[in-house]
Amino acid sequence: MMTIVLTTISCTNAQKTEFSKESLSYELTTLEGTKTSFQSIIDANKGKKTVIEIWAGWCSDCVKAMPKVKEMQANNPNVNYVFISMDKSMDKWKEAVAKHELKGQLFWVNDEKMMKGEFGKSIDLDWIPRYIIVDEKGKILIYRAIETDFDKINNILKS
Repeated sequence: MMTIVLTTISCTNAQKTEFSKESLSYELTTLEGTKTSFQSIIDANKGKKTVIEIWAGWCSDCVKAMPKVKEMQANNPNVNYVFISMDKSMDKWKEAVAKHELKGQLFWVNDEKMMKGEFGKSIDLDWIPRYIIVDEKGKILIYRAIETDFDKINNILKS
């Protein structure tokens, strides 16, 4: 019985190397209001390491981490950056993008359940900001990193 419990616990914290079918088929909204699948975003970034940040304008930890994100972008200009917002409305999202002068590919999860919605569940979202690092082939290098993991993130981007 103890083995089953330990196996279950260790598997839930495991780093995944690929996204679920549910997450890849999820449609995100662009700044222009068009829809695109998460799969299309991953495919469009093949050939470059990519940092995916799940964030929201209302999230104080996300806002506090913005200077470190900008520093990471400045130090790693050869990396693509994808920002996926969990804001409550498109207007709030657009305000936050402008306020924080985000540079990169910008998408919004249009789900009133936000983090607890379909997309959040499909990527095991339990905290924001959340960083996912994908390699040049679309394989996940880091599945679950948070704002305290910038040293680990930067080391992966440099390697």
